[in-house]
Amino acid sequence: MARKRRGIPIHGWLNIDKPVDITSSRVVSIVKRITTAQKVGHAGTLDPFATGVLPIALGEATKTVGYIVDDIKEYSFIARWGESTNTDDTEGEITTRSENRPTSEEIEQIIPQYLGTIKQTPPVFSAIKINGERAYNLARDGQIFEMPEREVIIHSLRLSKMIDQDHAAFDVRCGKGTYIRALARDIALQLGTVAHLSKLRRTKVGPFLENSAISLEKLEELWQCPADFEDLLPLTTALDDIPAVAITETQADCVRHGNSVAVPNQADNIVCAMVGDIPVALSRIEDGNLFPVRVFNI
Repeated sequence: MARKRRGIPIHGWLNIDKPVDITSSRVVSIVKRITTAQKVGHAGTLDPFATGVLPIALGEATKTVGYIVDDIKEYSFIARWGESTNTDDTEGEITTRSENRPTSEEIEQIIPQYLGTIKQTPPVFSAIKINGERAYNLARDGQIFEMPEREVIIHSLRLSKMIDQDHAAFDVRCGKGTYIRALARDIALQLGTVAHLSKLRRTKVGPFLENSAISLEKLEELWQCPADFEDLLPLTTALDDIPAVAITETQADCVRHGNSVAVPNQADNIVCAMVGDIPVALSRIEDGNLFPVRVFNI
C-alpha cells in the first residue's frame, strides 16, 4: 500500500524574497511549514549570504522547476576590492590582500571582455561535484583539487556605481550556471587586484521579478487566510515559453493514463496540453500525435 503523503495538495509558485544568512533549503522548509503543502521545492539555489528572488514550487509545479532553473537571471552585486577570500564572498577567510584599486575608467574598459560566452572556473566552495563529492565538502576538508572550467553566458554587465575606493556596484544579466562570485574574482584579477563579493542580490529569474517577491514574514501573515491569498502563481508560470495546446476532457483522460492522442494541424514541438485553464501534461507532438512527457496530477 502506498504511503499517504502528509500535507495538503497545493499547486503553484511562490516568489519569495530570500533573506540573508539562510540557505535555500531552509526557505523550502519554512514555506512547507507555513503552507503545509505536500511537496515544496526551489528553482535555483542562492548562497546563504545572498538575498532576493527565490522561486518556490508547490505540488505539481515542482515538475516544471527545470524550466526556471534554465531561465535567464539578473543580479546586483558589490565587489570589495583589495581582499580575496577562500569562498569569494564575505563568509570566507581572507587569503590575499592588495593595495591596488581600479578606477571606473579601468573597469569600464574591460567589461566588454566579459560579455557573451565566456570561460569561468567556479569557486572551490560550490556545489559542483568532483569525483562524486561536492566541491565545498572537499574544500572544507582542506583537500587540494582542480575545479573544471566551464562556459557561461553573460548577456549584460554594467558598472552601476563606484561606492567608494574599496567598493563598486554592478548589475549583471546571465545564463544558467554563472557564478557571480567567480565573475567578481576574475574581473579583479584582470584589473591587477583581488576582490570578493560583499553583497549579492538576485533581482530576476525568468518571469519572477524582485518587485513582486514577498518575504517569509509576509507569507506567514497572509497565509492565515489561504482562500484570500493572491500571491500564489499558477503552475504554468514556469512555462511562459512553452506553447499551450487545447485538448478535450476525453483526450485528457487518455493523456493522464500515459496514452497519446491525435492533434491534427499541430507542428512538432514541446507543448503544455490544457483543458481550459487546467494544465494536463507537458507533452511532445510528433507527426500529429501528442505524447505525454510529464503528467500533472491535478
